[in-house]
Amino acid sequence: MGIPSALLASPAFNEHPVRLSIHGVREMNPGLFAKLGEAGDAAEATKIFEDYMDVLFGLNEEQRMRCGPDSRRRYRASYQRLLEGWAFDSNGPEGAVLKGWVESRFGLFPTFHKSPIERFSSPAWIRYVEEKMSSRFHNNAIQMQLDLLYEFAQWSLDRSEARRERYRTLYRGVEGFEENQILERYGKGQALVLLNNLVSFTAEREVAEQFGGWILTARVPLVKLLFFRELLPHHALQSEAEHLVIGGAFVAEIERP
Repeated sequence: MGIPSALLASPAFNEHPVRLSIHGVREMNPGLFAKLGEAGDAAEATKIFEDYMDVLFGLNEEQRMRCGPDSRRRYRASYQRLLEGWAFDSNGPEGAVLKGWVESRFGLFPTFHKSPIERFSSPAWIRYVEEKMSSRFHNNAIQMQLDLLYEFAQWSLDRSEARRERYRTLYRGVEGFEENQILERYGKGQALVLLNNLVSFTAEREVAEQFGGWILTARVPLVKLLFFRELLPHHALQSEAEHLVIGGAFVAEIERP
């Protein structure tokens, strides 16, 4: 990213965000972004992106079901499968891979995976590392797939009017603060909260109210969005208007529903 991880994780960055880009991704895929630039609307751009990913990583049905030289079927890891796994359980193996991608690209370590991660070499850290490195999810350039997903998300925001706003107000329902640590309280329900390195928010407050006794409300910089509801037409996060937010320390409003 070319920006210190400590800055990316700070509330100062969230208040004054700058553009982020993963080095080399757009340069290594010039055909994709040239074609995206010719798209007439968001739907056409999405079709271009999905077709490109299908061809480059063999994600369509025929290629996924193809057998190898030994006549055994090969599992092809995909960004869609990771999103599905996250929707089911953000602390599952797919969630570990996504958190590992954030760790690799943004330099932000996870603070929670099944349980709080308080230090390296702790049981929680070891369990996270084992899941994020599972060969099941690293046989199809999955890191590159996520790089392209992030860059497409940012390209889409550039093309939309949303970029003029620079932020989205998002909501997160929580039962407690084991995963979302309160670093400092400012009074009147406002606090500095350390979020996990990748965390789910929703654009709809009513949805957040279904997930816990406390609601976190935060202004999230668009540059910290890996995924959002309208990016793709069909995905597992659609029904809850879910956004995948790259974490760090955020100033948030904390209140009861």
